[in-house]
Amino acid sequence: MCGRYASSRGPGDLAEVFGIEKWEPEEALAPDFNVAPTKEVYAILDRPLKDAEDPAPVRQLRTLKWGLVPSWSKTPEGGARMINARAETVHEKPSYRRAFASRRCVLPADGYYEWVTAPEERQLEVEGKKKRPRKQPYFVTPADGSVFAMAGLYEFWRDKTLPDEHPLAWWVTCTVITTEAETAPLAVAPAEGPRALADIHPRMPLMLTPDRWDAWLDPSRTDVDDLRPLLEPPPAGLMRAYPVSTAVSNVRNNGPELLKELDGPEEGTLF
Repeated sequence: MCGRYASSRGPGDLAEVFGIEKWEPEEALAPDFNVAPTKEVYAILDRPLKDAEDPAPVRQLRTLKWGLVPSWSKTPEGGARMINARAETVHEKPSYRRAFASRRCVLPADGYYEWVTAPEERQLEVEGKKKRPRKQPYFVTPADGSVFAMAGLYEFWRDKTLPDEHPLAWWVTCTVITTEAETAPLAVAPAEGPRALADIHPRMPLMLTPDRWDAWLDPSRTDVDDLRPLLEPPPAGLMRAYPVSTAVSNVRNNGPELLKELDGPEEGTLF
């Protein structure tokens, strides 16, 4: 899954990497080293500019709320639960299928945090034989230092309790697509602990390599059978993972120190 990530690059850096043509300075976000659900996040999307005479899509950097609210929802309350969509079923689930067909985006990140969930520990928890252990967080990031481009979807929701001219009348929300975690060895693994992403957690965000960005963002591509190959996982061996402080487990903590690599798991944690 993806429940927390880091995003420190600014609009200038992202514009250079993704070829962004339009962004609003007033929507600029401060670097966030502990991005959590319901926060405002950067998203890259191809879409015609509002009120523009030219209907051609323009690559934009937009600020969206993380937690997708389908257009048909009566209230936005379920958005906090819809932070992830499974790649295997995103094309058919009612909450995601319309967005998958025409409202795809890229969510840029430095990398994501994941807490180790060893199978035997999970089973003991399910059976009530063990209290929830203090789990060791890991930071997962491209080994070459490039942007981690997560596949995402976005959606518009109209708050009918507000008048058209109200600035909060429209919500624009997003979700991260996830896939099965890689079982192949990490490009760079910690000295002790997990050797593959699947050793940390069974799911991972779907990373889009640069050769897929244009096709993924193209709103003219709406055929599901044409789009589904874009959901294939990236080549294995592109990622590194390392242990970080359990301070990241508290969303109130936020700063570059959260990305500091530890020599090994903290005492008293799994792995």
